[in-house]
Amino acid sequence: MSKNNPVATHYSHGSLLAAILEGVEKLGKSPHTVSLDELGAVDEFHIGGRLATESFLDRMEIAATDHVLDVGCGLGGASRFAAHRYGCRVTGIDLTQEFVETGRELCQWVGLSDRISLDQGDATATAYSDATFDSSYMMHVGMNIADKEQLAREVYRILRPGGRFGIYDIMRINKADLTFPVPWARTSAGSRVSSPDEYRAALEAAGFRVIAERNRQDFALDFFAQLQARVASGEGPGPLGIHILMGETAAVKVRNMIENVAKNRIAPVELIAEKP
Repeated sequence: MSKNNPVATHYSHGSLLAAILEGVEKLGKSPHTVSLDELGAVDEFHIGGRLATESFLDRMEIAATDHVLDVGCGLGGASRFAAHRYGCRVTGIDLTQEFVETGRELCQWVGLSDRISLDQGDATATAYSDATFDSSYMMHVGMNIADKEQLAREVYRILRPGGRFGIYDIMRINKADLTFPVPWARTSAGSRVSSPDEYRAALEAAGFRVIAERNRQDFALDFFAQLQARVASGEGPGPLGIHILMGETAAVKVRNMIENVAKNRIAPVELIAEKP
């Protein structure tokens, strides 16, 4: 399934683990000595990186006894952060086999394999049993999922009553055309960006109650301003960074993201919903 899926194809690198290992070695580290925070530069593939993850997940009220589902886990960066910070158990699911395989290796590097399981699969049609998880979240994932109603229904099914579903996604703020490519799509044909209203409707139709919403446009613009300042000062990307994931088109994708957010076409938005 992964090999023939256009989303998985878009994100596949081909030699991702080797590229990350090369970056680790440039830091003067090894798989045995690299830290969770150092890996955060490459495995937190969303606006704001680790800072955004921390702020978002702290609002989820995750307990050490919880079993948490990371939807569209990518390399498992947020999974590792959650397991380390809250002491919980995390299962991640992602379409891209290379991300999952690389993420499993990174979990071994930092000694978290006993608390994290990363699975290859489709989050809109999982094999998990009903009411398996205490909470779930996804970060910059919905831009690649067309059927958000089915996603919401599936997460609702596998959450226990009282469980929360947190979303930190790029959402459409107005109907203006986006400038492509962007990190999640080369052209508009591969983009499934939706508005907060559409997300709320999908969540409520599934049975969720939306309890919090936060537009993080200002946070994103500040993040991009700091990024531009580092570039202007002549400071290039570090040995580890999301440029590894985006490849040769990293610079143009970042430039287009800045334009799209600055012109209020899109913004990162947080939604937190609860299953009664």
